[in-house]
Amino acid sequence: MSLFQLRSILIFVSLFLQLGLAACSKQESAAATQIGAPEVDVIQVQYAEIPRDVELPGRVEAYRIAEVRARVTGIVSKRLYQEGQAVKSGMPLFALNPEQLLATKLESDAELAKTEANLVNANDKLARYEALVGDQSVSQRDYGAAKAEVQLAKAEVASAQAKLNRAKLDVGYANVVSPIDGVARRALVTEGALVGKDEATHMTTVEQINPVYVNFAQSSSEVFVLRKSLRGGQLKSNDGQFKIELLLPDGSLYPNAGKLSFSDVSVNQTTDSVVMRAIFDNPQQELMPGAYVRLRIRQATNPNAILIPRDALMRDQFSTRVWVVNSKQIIESREVQTGSLSGKQWVVEQGLQPGDQVVVTNAATQTAGTKVTPKVVTMTDTSEKTTKAAS
Repeated sequence: MSLFQLRSILIFVSLFLQLGLAACSKQESAAATQIGAPEVDVIQVQYAEIPRDVELPGRVEAYRIAEVRARVTGIVSKRLYQEGQAVKSGMPLFALNPEQLLATKLESDAELAKTEANLVNANDKLARYEALVGDQSVSQRDYGAAKAEVQLAKAEVASAQAKLNRAKLDVGYANVVSPIDGVARRALVTEGALVGKDEATHMTTVEQINPVYVNFAQSSSEVFVLRKSLRGGQLKSNDGQFKIELLLPDGSLYPNAGKLSFSDVSVNQTTDSVVMRAIFDNPQQELMPGAYVRLRIRQATNPNAILIPRDALMRDQFSTRVWVVNSKQIIESREVQTGSLSGKQWVVEQGLQPGDQVVVTNAATQTAGTKVTPKVVTMTDTSEKTTKAAS
């Protein structure tokens, strides 16, 4: 091999080694760059419209409550309904022994007949005196007395007729009837009991439970903030209508939505709250008066809400913060103010603007000033990752 050929081979090998070293250097540089700027998941902050819901405790109350009382004195002879039975207005519930009431009616009949006979005699006397007073066979004084007797007899007839009408009513009251449609509760008296001796005895209660009321109260401060936000435009009203849902004691959702029927105009001084009432259809009588339930009330809508995942938020004793990737792709800390939870997301009231990139990857392990490579993800992606990590 000639010296020239040997020199050429050495030059070729040298160039090959230099190219290999350069390639390795580039790979190492790229790896170093990749290690120095780790990839993090971020969400792009944007406005969202979310409902303003509040959950409050409530208590079910019957739509109408009627206490069935005895209106006459008598002995209960029979109960005419089954306790817990659905009854109609006018349906007899109890029967009282009517013998004494019928006897009083007969006395009133007799008294009326007597007064009517007296009126006939008085009219006959007056007619005779009218014929004699012209020739002065009867004095004016006797004639005036005859006229007065007729007026007195008419008054006695009217009084006797009123007593008879009252006696007829009392006989009718011997059948104690339901004043409203509803469900009759347990009987408070039994057969043989004397009722109505000194006062109208409470015999049972009938309650109308379709529909039903649910009474609840909201803090006066919350009502004030809500009205102020509506006036200022931070919240949008639902055309004055509240969507009201009812949560049963077992946590399930009642199928029928309710509507607000009453809101007090003053604050209860004892509880510092505003009393309200909602009305719900109750065709299956699933809601029982006296039961405690929870109401989910949609009072307004926030058209410019900013939401971030729950795990992206960091709290300490001094502040509430999130990590934000700035325009230079460097992580920086941002103090925020949050409102309520909407599902698994916090509503941010101050500190973020649309377009900000909030870090959602291991927020507790990030460090301010770190250069990163942001990867934009959606709220749905974040929720799925959280669910998988929990499982």
